[in-house]
Amino acid sequence: MKVKRVVLAYSGGLDTSVILRWLIDKYGCQVIAYCADLGQEEDLEAIKQKALRTGASKVVVDDLREEFVQQYIFPMLRANAVYEGAYLLGTSIARPLIAKRQIDVAIREKADAVAHGATGKGNDQVRFELTYYALKPDVKVIAPWRLWDLNSRHALVAYAKRKGIPVPVTPKMPYSIDRNLFHISYEGGVLEDPWQEPPADMFLWTASVEQAPARPEYVEVDFSRGDPVALNGKHYSPAGLLSRLNVLGARHGIGRVDLVENRYVGMKSRGVYETPGGTLLHGAHRALESITMDREVMRLRDSLIPKYAELVYYGYWFSPERELLQKVIDASQENVNGRVRLKLHKGNLVVAGRKSDSSLYEPKVATFDEGEGYRQADADGFIRLNALRLRLRRRKQPTKR
Repeated sequence: MKVKRVVLAYSGGLDTSVILRWLIDKYGCQVIAYCADLGQEEDLEAIKQKALRTGASKVVVDDLREEFVQQYIFPMLRANAVYEGAYLLGTSIARPLIAKRQIDVAIREKADAVAHGATGKGNDQVRFELTYYALKPDVKVIAPWRLWDLNSRHALVAYAKRKGIPVPVTPKMPYSIDRNLFHISYEGGVLEDPWQEPPADMFLWTASVEQAPARPEYVEVDFSRGDPVALNGKHYSPAGLLSRLNVLGARHGIGRVDLVENRYVGMKSRGVYETPGGTLLHGAHRALESITMDREVMRLRDSLIPKYAELVYYGYWFSPERELLQKVIDASQENVNGRVRLKLHKGNLVVAGRKSDSSLYEPKVATFDEGEGYRQADADGFIRLNALRLRLRRRKQPTKR
């Protein structure tokens, strides 16, 4: 492959630092290092300078926090997307945005290729590359982990030392970490044995249940058309709101998940996640839907959740099927307006109240007292009609149990 200029998704870690130098050595090309600020709380200026010292011809750093939350996380939360019953998709939802901006930079800088540091065993390679091809079908893609012979961390470290690249690996952190404003994920190393409990000192964000405050704390979340807009009556930007909920959830030990999941490439993999603010928003959103969404609309939308979550997990964010599902889901959110009160205590999230001007809950109808708008005698015909097929079946099979 002849390449003159490559845009590399660059984090400053061991893998992408080695890749940056390897691309120069392999192709004799210019490398533009692209670094997205998704709220990972790293020194991005230091990362920029490291990329330049490693050989990058240019470094592009984008603050994508607001775009990430508003245009990626919030649409996903409107869908209540959960993969395999537990994973709130924090890494999955970040990849299409990074890849999209890589393509934007590639077009602007007239680069003929893009590259990433995802391994050939994982999901991220798919997520990055499906986005690349969806947005620029003729782009050249370089995936070094599928090309080179540096097939171990030992080999990467040795290469980095030969090239004078600082090695950011220590024995105290024998696992892989991915962080953004929505979550932190931990994989590999000591976590590859699913029988072993994660090390207590591994978690960077959430307090353990034992260390969480003894007294509960309440927070109220306001929603407009399915999106959170305010906390305790005060409005915030999307990223600002999520950041504040992260602090609250983390303080009370909320949002930890330990999951053995099915990767798209076919293998099972263990992931440990911290998603404090996202867990609060997911619970609050569900609670508000319970009083504002029609029963049949909710059942239809709920039937779409596994597919939607799968599309995000697999990397099909920029696919026609995900976009179609999003339109259906967003239409279901028209009346999801109101306020939810949450009680946070010792790792538990409790819905303590919900109210809405769009509420379909009518106390006068639901009351166990006489009430209005409902005649109990009508239930007789309703039950008899629904029981008709059961009665006919029993008459034909009187001895069957």
